[in-house]
Amino acid sequence: MTAITHHTPDALLAAYAAGSLPQAYALVVAAHISLCLDCRAGYEAHLSGGGAVLETVKPEAISEGLKSNVLDLLDAPVAPEPIYRRTGVYPGPVIAALKGNPPKWKSLGLGVRQSILSADQNGSARLLYIPPGQTVPDHSHNGLELTLVLQGSFSDTTGRFGIGDLEIGDQDLEHAPAADPGAPCICLAATDAPLRFSSLVPRLLQPLFRI
Repeated sequence: MTAITHHTPDALLAAYAAGSLPQAYALVVAAHISLCLDCRAGYEAHLSGGGAVLETVKPEAISEGLKSNVLDLLDAPVAPEPIYRRTGVYPGPVIAALKGNPPKWKSLGLGVRQSILSADQNGSARLLYIPPGQTVPDHSHNGLELTLVLQGSFSDTTGRFGIGDLEIGDQDLEHAPAADPGAPCICLAATDAPLRFSSLVPRLLQPLFRI
């Protein structure tokens, strides 16, 4: 794997460590830090800082009923969560989102495919498969888009993004990412609002493709 040059911003690492990121964004950040040693170190630093802050917080008294309820919950049997590890190009967090199954690809046309991993009122996460040389229709953003490269690479007006690189797309970015020659580009993308496509046909198909 080539060196990762596009990292998760510190503010997103802090929000992920605090557990305040929407699920779709949290999935992308989790996948990125599973690939990037630098961002994993930053994430662990935020965890350590949060633990240090908790140690300085003044204890609060709780009722006996609440204490008893909490202890009962701790004693209740809980089925262990399955542990998912990297499979092929997919990091462990992505495999967990897929529940250990292969992606269910659906065609978007021109060889481009997607597999939606999650979607709710807070945003969506999906895998995208883009053949080499294929360009995604020109678009901008109504919100924030995180795109993590898992295989191959793509390029746009901001530069080239290879395996492990994370692109941050906001309302100021308009681009038409193109998969580079070589292996097909597979990305994990999360958004919190529909994209803004420049041309008519993608706008007409947008509700069908849920992008």
